Amino acid sequence: MSQEKLLKILRPDSLPSNPGPADYFTGSVRITPLVKGEEPSCLTCACVSFDPSARSAWHTHPKGQLLVVIDGLGLIQEWGKPIQRIKKGEVIWTPAGVKHWHGASRESNLTHIAIQELLNGKNIDWLEKVSDEQYNAGVIGDS
Repeated sequence: MSQEKLLKILRPDSLPSNPGPADYFTGSVRITPLVKGEEPSCLTCACVSFDPSARSAWHTHPKGQLLVVIDGLGLIQEWGKPIQRIKKGEVIWTPAGVKHWHGASRESNLTHIAIQELLNGKNIDWLEKVSDEQYNAGVIGDS
């Protein structure tokens, strides 16, 4: 008999969260895993909340990433390009292999849903941390 597949309703506020690992994040970050694809899916999804000034390290995704900002104000930067502001209601697509980082502004928290696919068991390749100098280059005059 085949295993029954059931629709699931997820409530992120009632799911367990983990702190963002210090090797990959600066500041206080909470990660709530939502979905890890069940065969044949390779989709992964998490709700990520950043306290003011918290941010990810530089990273890439082997199959790209979709971010849906659900609360707050934040910043995102593609390597070699200017920092851009992001806010609640915006959706950001980062193509496969594009080096970038994202996080909260100085004054606000940021919460987004991160959606990406696994490739050979990985959905992210972590790189170096975003320095305070790099972060502050985009938030000077942020008020």
